[in-house]
Amino acid sequence: MNISVIIPSYNRASTLERAIQSVLDQTFPAMEIIVVDDASTDGTSEILKKYSNRIEIITNESNMGVSFSRNAGIQVAQSDWIAFLDSDDQWVAAKLEHQKGFHEAHPTVLISQCDEIWIRNGVRVNPMSKHKKKGGWIFESCIPLCIVSPSAVIIHRRVFEHIGLFDVNFLACEDYDLWLRIAPHYEIGLLDEKLVTRYGGHDDQLSRKYWGMDRFRITAMEKHVDSDLDPVWKKTLLEELQFKCAVVAAGAKKRDKLETAALYLEKQKRIQSRLNAQ
Repeated sequence: MNISVIIPSYNRASTLERAIQSVLDQTFPAMEIIVVDDASTDGTSEILKKYSNRIEIITNESNMGVSFSRNAGIQVAQSDWIAFLDSDDQWVAAKLEHQKGFHEAHPTVLISQCDEIWIRNGVRVNPMSKHKKKGGWIFESCIPLCIVSPSAVIIHRRVFEHIGLFDVNFLACEDYDLWLRIAPHYEIGLLDEKLVTRYGGHDDQLSRKYWGMDRFRITAMEKHVDSDLDPVWKKTLLEELQFKCAVVAAGAKKRDKLETAALYLEKQKRIQSRLNAQ
């Protein structure tokens, strides 16, 4: 079983080396490490030069975003199995070895994730219960918020061939969109081991860059409104979609974005009509 690792990075010189080294230190070595530099303007190029004989480097001509960068890595990866690592995160040394073992023991499962250690602003924190990692047929659990993390995942190429790649139109929540497209069709395996250290709280996180992250989740959910979902799943989706539209409308109103508020209130009404018709 060969695994390609893809690390997208933009202006993360301060953390990129830690991420790369954590892959090089794996007890089961990756077949290849692909770092996609999304036109960084900091010291990223100098760090990559240090590892140029041990990694593959893709450099985007302009800043294209994390979805484009991950997709670029997927398209050149030589392995059937692909793992992602965000450039501000870090793997435990046994991460790939344990996920390899999981998939060898469960050959029909084509995607899995592991648990994580969370560090916020330099302090270890305990995730809330709503963030608890789950395995199995978890589509309904994926609807309220993202409970699958790119840095924790290993995924077979056949899933991308079926579902498609990351949607480059998403400025944020691109991973939420992908898992929501995958989860109705694939069981997601779970290793109940903390094999990733996930760092947060820094200023360049997308969740800090954009207001109303539910706007992006709504767009992802709307892709499934007319799809052939299990009726129970569809009802859960519509109820959550209605709720999130109300939340975004209220947030827009507070920011005096009245046109945006009206747009999401209208979306909410349409979803309510669909629920009433069920």
